[in-house]
Amino acid sequence: MLLFRWILLVFVILVVPSSAQFQRQWATPRDMSMFGAVFQWFETAVEMIFGYFYNPEPKRRSSGRSDKVSYRNYQLLRVRPSTQEARDELENLIGEPGLEFWSLPMKNRTTDILVSPDLAEYMKEYLADKDIEFTVLSSNLETDIKKQNPKTTKFTGRLEEKSARAHPVTWSRYHRAKDIDAYLEYLATLEPKLVSLITIGKSSEGRPLKVVKVSTNKKRNEKPGIWIDAGMHGREWIAPAVALFMLKQLVENYSTNRAVVDSVDWYIMPLANPDGYEYTHNTDRFWRKSRSKKTRPHEMGRIFWDQDERCGGVDLNRNFDFHWGEAGASDNPCGPTYAGPRPFSEPETKAIADFILEQEGLKAYLTLHSYSQMWLLPWGYTRQIAKDHDDLMYVGRRAIEALQKVHGTNYKIGSSPSLLYPTSGSSDDWAKGRAGIKYSYTVELRDRGTYGFLLPGSQIIPTGRETFAAVKVIAKHIAKGID
Repeated sequence: MLLFRWILLVFVILVVPSSAQFQRQWATPRDMSMFGAVFQWFETAVEMIFGYFYNPEPKRRSSGRSDKVSYRNYQLLRVRPSTQEARDELENLIGEPGLEFWSLPMKNRTTDILVSPDLAEYMKEYLADKDIEFTVLSSNLETDIKKQNPKTTKFTGRLEEKSARAHPVTWSRYHRAKDIDAYLEYLATLEPKLVSLITIGKSSEGRPLKVVKVSTNKKRNEKPGIWIDAGMHGREWIAPAVALFMLKQLVENYSTNRAVVDSVDWYIMPLANPDGYEYTHNTDRFWRKSRSKKTRPHEMGRIFWDQDERCGGVDLNRNFDFHWGEAGASDNPCGPTYAGPRPFSEPETKAIADFILEQEGLKAYLTLHSYSQMWLLPWGYTRQIAKDHDDLMYVGRRAIEALQKVHGTNYKIGSSPSLLYPTSGSSDDWAKGRAGIKYSYTVELRDRGTYGFLLPGSQIIPTGRETFAAVKVIAKHIAKGID
């Protein structure tokens, strides 16, 4: 590592101009975009020559435990570029070390950026210099992480102990994968005539991929079906919690929700990415991708990408076989939106697709994500609208109206390119374009960035209630057999 730095220093001294202007800019994020291409070539050459002796530094420092990522003094900045030039300036910084964009920059829209401690002040100076509006959402993310899922008090401990006599899940905390599985087993035991627990495959690390079918229909596929998955991105904890809450309403509160259970077959997968979800609990809270093995060197084009922990896993919501690898997806294994080496390269996406294609009568597909409070409809890969766009908008609007009536939460509705950013190889596009499921939506749950991925456990129940109200609207619609 020391040898690598000396070579890099010599390269900078010999190649980079020593003007006063450059010296002033060198310590700012601007240097990332100016010399990214040259540096990448040079870095690759050094890795090829000295690779066997080069050991990259970890992405972030450990916090006590040897494998635990710390976000101490990491800052979260919300930026809002008001011009196309400002948007382009930000786009040039995507993928640079020390910066992680949680959404793509768009003109007159906000984007949240995770910034490492050593770059935080430089980044803020850079934004001010470019007249790009920004707000500091968090000045120490590690502190915020600890607040999201606090340890149980004596009082909450007694409540959890009481609940754990039947199952370990409470509705005020985020639970681990084993607790989620235990709750699914509990529901299957509680109502065996109503609940079927189906294992559709295994994750990259061997965890079971479980789907719960809730149906009063003994015969196969006689009623219209609705599919709901959650947790495709590991760090979005609210999504699996809401999926579990909906299962509670359908099964434990069957008498109240009998109409939507008797008229529709429900397929709910609370954890589409159990490996990534567990990784966010035990190692890196903001991990997004799956945990499949790192891409092999001969598949990558850069020899030592796979030595970086970021270079493992695939963004499951870019891995579906519909316009795979196009806009909004990355071919960089180290990027958070890496689409994988090929469509359905991941066992999780392949298992989901295979199972869905085996089911006849699925009329609605919903995938739960966070955050931004948006109801997104196809298409994600293009700005062109679907042929039945008006139908999707009509049902979607009714759903978010029902949602708003519960707690007053406002949702926007539209396609991903119009409200967020383009996405290709996404599950909702695949569900509509390949599986032929008419009412296909991505639901971005609470909130709009006050807490972001760190939404407190106290918001599980209100988020679950309002989301279930919206989903019931869709279920009632497809039950009528209206196309």
